[in-house]
Amino acid sequence: MLQNKYLFNQSSVSLEIVGLPDYSNNENKDNISIISQWKLMIIDKPVIEGNLDHLRSIMKAFYFYSNSFLNDEIESYESDLIDIKSENFYTHILLLKSSKPNVKPLNITIGNSVFADIISCFDQLSSSNKVKNIYSKEYKSIKNKRNLFLSNKKSISKFLLPPLVSLISIFLVSSAFIYIYDDNDKFSFLNNKNILISIKSISKLL
Repeated sequence: MLQNKYLFNQSSVSLEIVGLPDYSNNENKDNISIISQWKLMIIDKPVIEGNLDHLRSIMKAFYFYSNSFLNDEIESYESDLIDIKSENFYTHILLLKSSKPNVKPLNITIGNSVFADIISCFDQLSSSNKVKNIYSKEYKSIKNKRNLFLSNKKSISKFLLPPLVSLISIFLVSSAFIYIYDDNDKFSFLNNKNILISIKSISKLL
């Protein structure tokens, strides 16, 4: 039996969902209600995969952490399968714990842009009408409290403020130099003009 596969992409991240429709409920053959496999693929990072419970746990962790982080509440999230904490405002550390024995945890460091891409892929999955039965009520309510990571006003201000301040500083410094340069040019021009006037006056006297 052929399985359906859907890919949700956002820049550096892809989320692949593979599974079957629930034929007992006469679902559309293109739907996925029974997930057999999923993969979260991040450029230059190990592939993250597992079963449906793992996907639910990871999505819950990302939504809860991002919501709390944007509200300046906590800077870490811990669970049996995944821990997320902030190294600083621009870097986040993921610790993925395997449910299999004798498998070491996987440590991944990502920046804000990758974190936002992951959230975007999860949001695309949540709004898809092709994939069903992903969410638990517990973290669906968490997701509903927030918009996309980069569309949050607070997030935007924090992302844009440092470069905006830098640009303003560069503009002010450049303007100051231009003003000084122009003043020097005017001063030199006036001096040259006065010298010429003086020379003319001396010539007339002679």
